[in-house]
Amino acid sequence: MTTPEPPRSARSSLEAWGNSPFAPVGLATLITSLHFRPLQVRPMLFVPVLLFSSYANLQGFKIDSAGITAAASGTYALVAMRRRPSTFLGYFSARGLVRGVAVGISLANVAAAGWVYATGDRKEEKEQRRDNPRWVE
Repeated sequence: MTTPEPPRSARSSLEAWGNSPFAPVGLATLITSLHFRPLQVRPMLFVPVLLFSSYANLQGFKIDSAGITAAASGTYALVAMRRRPSTFLGYFSARGLVRGVAVGISLANVAAAGWVYATGDRKEEKEQRRDNPRWVE
């Protein structure tokens, strides 16, 4: 019989979420689904920033990527929470639920990526990039 995995601590879960390149891409997908039709320019400005953050993460710049993700996600959350649905039932429409999930993921990104950015060790990250170069033959 296999032994069960030990439970993960809250700190390791935060670090895993903050170091993941999928969190900003997921938020960019939700922002696009909400604001592309009809086109709303201001919220759509966050999509390329979040995609660049994911690209930087894949290139090995995890701490800098976490800082970009935290800043963009926090700013988007502030912009998105300014708008209020006109009716109470607007909260429970498909668009309202997607908007709620997008704001929730934004706040989770702020917490997790902010933690990674605040506690990251740049010297160790630089050594990891040097020891494991990307896109080199």
